[in-house]
Amino acid sequence: MNREMKADVAVIGGSVGGSAAAMAACRMGKKVILFEECEWVGGQLTSQAVPPDEHPWIEQYGCTRSYRQFRERVRHYYRSYFPLTKDAVVRPLLNPGNAIVSRISHEPRAALAALRSMMAPYEHSGRLTILTGYRTEACERDGDRVSGVTLRSLKDGELLTVTAPFFLDATECGDLLPLARIPYVTGAESQSETGEPHALDGPPDARDMQAVTHCFAIDYMEGEDHTIEKPKDYDFWKEYRADFWPDRQLSWCSPQPRTLAPVEYSLFPRGEMFSLWRYRRVIDAALFEPGAFESDITIVNWPQNDYWLGPVIDVPEEERQRHLEGAKQLSLSLLYWMQTEAPRPDGKAGYPGLRLRPDVAGTRDGLAQQVYIRESRRIRAEYTVVEQDLSPDTRGELGSVRYADSIGIGCYHIDLHPSTSGRNYIDIASLPFHIPLGCLLPESAVDNVLPACKNIGTTHITNGCYRLHPVEWNIGEAAGLLAAFSLERGCSPKRVRSDGGILESFQRLLLQEGIELAWPR
Repeated sequence: MNREMKADVAVIGGSVGGSAAAMAACRMGKKVILFEECEWVGGQLTSQAVPPDEHPWIEQYGCTRSYRQFRERVRHYYRSYFPLTKDAVVRPLLNPGNAIVSRISHEPRAALAALRSMMAPYEHSGRLTILTGYRTEACERDGDRVSGVTLRSLKDGELLTVTAPFFLDATECGDLLPLARIPYVTGAESQSETGEPHALDGPPDARDMQAVTHCFAIDYMEGEDHTIEKPKDYDFWKEYRADFWPDRQLSWCSPQPRTLAPVEYSLFPRGEMFSLWRYRRVIDAALFEPGAFESDITIVNWPQNDYWLGPVIDVPEEERQRHLEGAKQLSLSLLYWMQTEAPRPDGKAGYPGLRLRPDVAGTRDGLAQQVYIRESRRIRAEYTVVEQDLSPDTRGELGSVRYADSIGIGCYHIDLHPSTSGRNYIDIASLPFHIPLGCLLPESAVDNVLPACKNIGTTHITNGCYRLHPVEWNIGEAAGLLAAFSLERGCSPKRVRSDGGILESFQRLLLQEGIELAWPR
């Protein structure tokens, strides 16, 4: 039996962007149904176990008001329910993990608690319905509009069809795009297509995508043995070394992303060496009263467990599952290597006290609920952001392009991890940038489907700076507001962009909702 549901806005995918989109549409008084494949909504923040990557000015400006509210709710969660030290509890900018990568690193389940508390008023009123454990199955298209999307329950196989005036694709891989027959791009474009200095010097490669990573959480219990069972692919990964890598992947050595020179890492803090332990630490035990935590907790999302042996988008299902399993085996092999064979500064080998923390990830096997996807299908958009829009080499003191149809801002360097075609890091500077409305609008005739996360009109290159947490949140929030605004005005999103008066009204709404449209000079 195929169950049916109706909404004003259907959000397919509970990613960072999907969660922000759902709340934005609800704030506008719309009835929203949010579908998510995993048990947790929140994508990178929760089910993928990726602590936020943020820019230097995040506490002052450079993100939306609701994203800042989310960050403060995370801090409130720890202040309210955890025995912080007297010093830590009064820190206005509390950073629970004191990670290198973020000004507010935290556990995935703390992010989930903060998100669900923000969603609670809409859920309790009946305006927002959240259904987890559902995967997109099919799409019904009536002319230039999508009339319904069918999803399958991963628990019991039930089919559910949702109908709505607007659908937002907030899946991690842009799963709705091929089903809705919306033209999209995957992989790497060529210089002849985009003119980008760092694009491929040759034909485009649709299979050239960034590595995926299956993250996991660990702590360290000195003197104890928490060694896992030897992974079935350990012998392969123990010896594996890519042609572009300076050592075996399971080692303390990898390329420096910007220079590609070999860099030696340390696990725990040691002198001037880069500490992988502190890199993505989500709990700094020193911030809590003695005994609250037996150890720090850190997330392993390192060069050592980036998986690039093949793409997981637009490949046969058997191949996709093989690569997803490969990413899992690599992560388990990294943990086993660290527990048993990793060189130590004291001349010994292995840290058997490293303990996998399934509770932190909300899974049985200890790995994140979902592999971390850096690169999605990307719509062929009315406007595609290219490297020249935000490169200091091309823009200089002008700053990044200030689009007349700006719907937000972001800041992060262009950060491309090794790719499935065997290319090494591409890590280059970018200017604080803007998000044009045009990159949310498919160039196709379909006018009621919008991207809401990493599936916007960027290139392989610019995806490297538009894929981070605050930017994805901004994209999703703007998409949710755009759907609601279009419903209220009775016009298409394309007309919002093309009609100067309507665009001005929409941008006023964005400003009222706390979305910054331009960086200060």
